[in-house]
Amino acid sequence: MIADMMPGTEEQLQKELTSAYVGIDPTADSLHIGHLVSVMMLKHFQRAGHRPIALVGGATGMIGDPSMKSAERNLLDEETLRHNQECIKKQLAKFLDFDSDAPNAAKLVNNYDWMKDYSFLNFIRDIGKHITVNYMMAKDSVKKRLSRDSSVGMSFTEFSYQLLQGYDYLYLYEHEGCRLQMGGTDQWGNITTGTELIRRVLGGEAYALTCPLITKADGGKFGKTESGNVWLDRRYTSPYKFYQFWLNVSDADAAKYIKIFTALGQEEIASLEKEQEEAPHLRPLQKRLAKEVTIMVHSVEDYEAAVEASNILFGNATHDALMKLDEETLLAVFEGVPHYEISRDELLAGIKAADLCTEKAPVFPSKGEMRKLAQNGGISLNKEKLTQADATIDGSFLLNDKYILVQRGKKNYYLLIAK
Repeated sequence: MIADMMPGTEEQLQKELTSAYVGIDPTADSLHIGHLVSVMMLKHFQRAGHRPIALVGGATGMIGDPSMKSAERNLLDEETLRHNQECIKKQLAKFLDFDSDAPNAAKLVNNYDWMKDYSFLNFIRDIGKHITVNYMMAKDSVKKRLSRDSSVGMSFTEFSYQLLQGYDYLYLYEHEGCRLQMGGTDQWGNITTGTELIRRVLGGEAYALTCPLITKADGGKFGKTESGNVWLDRRYTSPYKFYQFWLNVSDADAAKYIKIFTALGQEEIASLEKEQEEAPHLRPLQKRLAKEVTIMVHSVEDYEAAVEASNILFGNATHDALMKLDEETLLAVFEGVPHYEISRDELLAGIKAADLCTEKAPVFPSKGEMRKLAQNGGISLNKEKLTQADATIDGSFLLNDKYILVQRGKKNYYLLIAK
């Protein structure tokens, strides 16, 4: 998990309990799995007896970091930032201990609190004079942004970002005894501006540690799916979809991710890798990775429900398992299958299965074909075999009082929605 660290970092951590911080961008009211790397760094840090500080960038979030970005981001108002901060803290509490009396209890801070009343004149007088433009221009994040698109350029607001982040480090060094800042490799320039500022203003010694930016083996962006980010909040990514994301990563990615996103020991990971080598079709690495991360972010119950839901689609799950699914998971499981709307009133009055699945919803091209398939045991309604095509279907068949699942053969599913 370590890409770079400044000389002296390891000695500092071995010498005494050390406070370290990671900055988190509060542009949404949920973290996504791209944030998980730095959160795991804080988690490991606390497990090792050190004190983690999560800094929500309320002030810097109003500006936007130019590192690895091709355009400026939208600016947020204070009310939105405060809401996002509260939601993020709840999520972080699953990884970090904020409430214990231990000296290394985690702390959440927001840089808006020390920036909001700091006047521009005071800031450039107190802080700006210590860092030269030449120093700032030499940073990779600035050079890349300027060379990538010289026509658009880079606003002064963005250019000032590394100075603001540097000041965060200086502030936490003074007020929280913070000696280390951690982040992705794209943050190295911003972090070292902070260590330089601490040295020039206070004559203090501070350190930097970065982790590699997580990539996918095929070169695609980690944590992105066709429907966007994979979020930690179930409102945006259901536990079932979250579980499926980890379950479906490639073998090469699973071997890498299990070392980063879980707290499993080296021996256990080596044993899983051996299993994977011997029986790759069983996907032991992906299964264990998906289990660990889903339980850590959601819960054991959510993990078990996700496994059961997966079995409904891909395994030999029963009618009872299907009946237990809540509406959110049911829709997530059958998101990609054809959906057909049917009349609730007609269904409640009772309707023959053959009429329902041909005239009302075109699951089968003809009643004759449906009858033939039913006789051969090739049709299921809600995971129960339908042997009579003329059987009456009514409201008692509805899942969550709204859905009927039709299965044709082994792999073809159709979801009927009563409206």
